This record gives sequence, structure tokens and C-alpha cells, in this order.
Amino acid sequence: MNASDERTVSLWSDVDVVPDAVPLGRNEDFDAVVVGSGIAGMSIAYELAAAGQKVAVLDRGRIGGGMTARTTAHLASVCDDYFSELIGLRGEELARLYFQSHSAAIDRIEAIQTAERISCDFRRLDGFLFLASEKAAADLRRELEAGRKIGIAVEEVSGLPLARHADTPALRYPDQATFHPLKYLRGLATGIRARGGTLYSDTIVDKVEETDGGVRVGTNSGLTVTARWAIVATNSPINDRVALHTKQAPYRTYAMAFEIARGIVPDGLYWDTEDPYHYVRLHPGDDESDFLIVGGEDHKTGTADDADDRFAALTSWSRRLVPDLGAETHRWSGQVMETIDYAGFIGRNPGNERLFVVTGDSGEGMTHGVVASLLISEVILGGNSAWRELYEPSRKTVSAVGNYLAENATMIKNFAEYVAPGEIESVDRLRPGEGAIVREGMTKIAAFRGDDGTLYRRSATCTHVGCHVHWNSLERCWDCPCHGSHFAVDGTVLNAPAVSPLTEID
Repeated sequence: MNASDERTVSLWSDVDVVPDAVPLGRNEDFDAVVVGSGIAGMSIAYELAAAGQKVAVLDRGRIGGGMTARTTAHLASVCDDYFSELIGLRGEELARLYFQSHSAAIDRIEAIQTAERISCDFRRLDGFLFLASEKAAADLRRELEAGRKIGIAVEEVSGLPLARHADTPALRYPDQATFHPLKYLRGLATGIRARGGTLYSDTIVDKVEETDGGVRVGTNSGLTVTARWAIVATNSPINDRVALHTKQAPYRTYAMAFEIARGIVPDGLYWDTEDPYHYVRLHPGDDESDFLIVGGEDHKTGTADDADDRFAALTSWSRRLVPDLGAETHRWSGQVMETIDYAGFIGRNPGNERLFVVTGDSGEGMTHGVVASLLISEVILGGNSAWRELYEPSRKTVSAVGNYLAENATMIKNFAEYVAPGEIESVDRLRPGEGAIVREGMTKIAAFRGDDGTLYRRSATCTHVGCHVHWNSLERCWDCPCHGSHFAVDGTVLNAPAVSPLTEID
């Protein structure tokens, strides 16, 4: 099981990336082993396999069934936390490298889908950052200046093809893109296999360790994969408990798809200056219609359980922009990992030589994942990358200490919940389809009653570092606010960093 087993279904989820993938069946040895089969893991495996490396990909659930299946698939080279902020934290040169690396990621996707003949609806288009209110006018001006400082061909425009925005100021960024993420992963899988790579589904990795001259990856079945290199690409790393997790935080984001007649909204990427911001793009439908995909209304994972209100807000916002919007077809949620300085953590795991990590997508997981494939393959094959400093996992960004303290306050508050009362007095109060935290003596229980009346009682303690989980009624899962683990109602892990299930309570 992985995030594909959460309750909602995205626009992409009808595509099975590798339907014939099977679990690891024996001990194996490879040049490189990748843990995680999202955009990062599959892209890294493709680059290494293309260079002649013998590669394996392991995933705890179905291939491509993690957070990549829950994206809205914007391919943007623009820092969505603002280049002006990134310059303030890391300086102009690293901000320039950020833009260049994400531009290179889009170029690489375009090149691969052409070379591998992947039919994934890839197309180049413009991106527009538009003013949501006059209060943000200064932000727009700063972004224009920041973009020009680091060499972006950004221009100020007036007016967008959206209702009530005929005169709205906006910034236009050329050469952005979009695609169908799972069709692309399916093409990558074909390319990996054609080069001798192997893809294992339903294989739960519970240990990754460096050895003399190599790595050892252990699974909960007792089988082992050995390799010269290992890459952990599991949204949030399973191999680390502190070093990286204190420098990033998990956020739930919400997305919807609506039918729309073709031609009402020109193809493009649109996002506003709200905080959290909203984002819009089109995806091809049938001969006469498209899908309008909208997203936003983010909140820290596990700190709210009001998805219906957030979808209502998204719907209202969307219909104000596009009054002729058709029927809703899909609604879903996903998770992004926000780093304290807005760039991902990509490279050698702190303290390791042959173990690499990819995390901290910061809302731009598609391009961050492909940046990782270019950076890590360059380091493994050639020893270095021009982007190493920007994405170095062991970096300490002193200027981001305020963000560091703010994000880690969640963990302190969370542990205090263990002395608080339960949300309901007894599991007898649970109705079918409901979950809640119940206190029984000194124990906090994550309780859920299935639609058929079956009662699930699991420990409310996340198995990663012991934080207190919260119920997510939209996805019918337990979310950990500290580092982003998700658990099914029976305790099974759905999303890293946890690897062990919630303990069953008799």
C-alpha cells in the first residue's frame, strides 16, 4: 500500500504505470537501488540505466502510486516561494542556479518524452503570476526585479483571460510546461526496463544502510538488496529521523478538476499572490472539451480536518475566474514538503558517501524530481554537479532560522497532545465511517469504525519519532503533523517517513 490507497482519486489515477510489477522475490545485487517510484525515483533510475548501470526500483505499493499521482503536474522553473525571498536567503547566484536547474529539468522531460516517444500530453506554455489583491502589488514588483537580476526573460503584462481580470497586473514567464505525470512515468518504466532495469512493487523497505564499498537495503520480508549506490526518493526520507526532517515540514494541498469547453481559457499555467496561493492549468479532454485543474487551500498536514470547506473555497474561487465552468469531475489531496529555504534536499545523505536522498519538493515536485535525476546521476557517474551546493542536504541556512523555529514548533505542540483528553469519550460514540482519538487510561488510541461496523483500534503514536497522529476524514487515514507520515485505518503505512505500522491495540 502507498498513497494510491488513500480515499480520493486524482485525474491521473486511472493509469497503471507498471501493471505487471511484482514484489522482490529473492536477494539481489545491483549497481544502484532506488527506493520510491515517483517522478524522482523513476527519473533517477532512467538516467542511471541509460548510462549502463544495473538498476532496481523498489516501492512499498504500486509503481507510481505515491505523491506523484496526486500532483497537478505544473512544470515550472519559477520558484513558487518567490525568487526575491530565495535571493534574500541564499543570494543571487544560487537563485540563478535554481532557475537554471528547473529549466534544465523541463528540457530533460521534453527530450525524454521525444526520444522515448511517450504520449503524455507534454506541451510548452507560458506561466502567469497574477495579482490577487492590491496588497500584493509590491510583491509583484519585487518578483519582476528579482527575475531580471538573475536573467529570467520575465515581463510585466496587464490583463488575463479570466473573469474580472481584464486589467489585472501579472508577470509572464515563457517556456514553462505541463504533462500527464503517470503517462510519463509509464514511458520511463518502459525505458528503464528496455535498458535492463527492474521494478519491484509491494516491497516494503525498512532499512537502508551503508556498508564498506556499498549499501544494503533491507525489506520487511527479510530479503535484501545490495548495491554500490542507494537513493531514497520516498517524498519524506525513511532513512533519517532528525537531520533532514527538522528542516522541512509537510503540507496538505487540495486539487479539483472541472469540465470546460475548449477555448474558454487559453492553455497556460496561472497562479496568484495569495498565501497560500491558488493555481490553475488545463489538461486535454475529448475533442470539444478540456479539464480545468485548480489547486490550493494548503495547510500543515494534520492540523485541519475541513476538506469540504477547502474544496468549497476552491470551487467558489474557480467559478469567479471562469463563470462558464462545467461539472466537477475529480477532487483529491496530496502532500508537499516545504523546506525552510525553498530548495529541495538532493544529494548525499548527511554522513554518507554512497547513500543519496531526494526530498523537500516545496510544491514543485515534478521539476525538483527531475533536477534530482540530473544532479545525482552526475555525482554518481562523474563525481560532481554544478548544482550540489544549492541542494546540499547537509546545508545550514542561517538566514532561514526563523522558518526553522516556526516549523519545528509543531513538534513541541504535538507531543503536548499526549496529556490532553481524547476527542470523544469512548469508541462506542463512533459511527460508521468516523475516526477519532480516544483516551483509555494512559493510552491514546486512533480509532475508526468501518462502514460495515468493524472497529479498528491502533496506537495514536506515529512509528517514525513518536508524534501524535490526527484523523483525516477526507482520505480516511491518520496523518502525522510532524514529518508527514500517513497510515491506513488498519495501521498500514501509506506515506513515508514511517516504515512500521501503527501498533494494534487489543
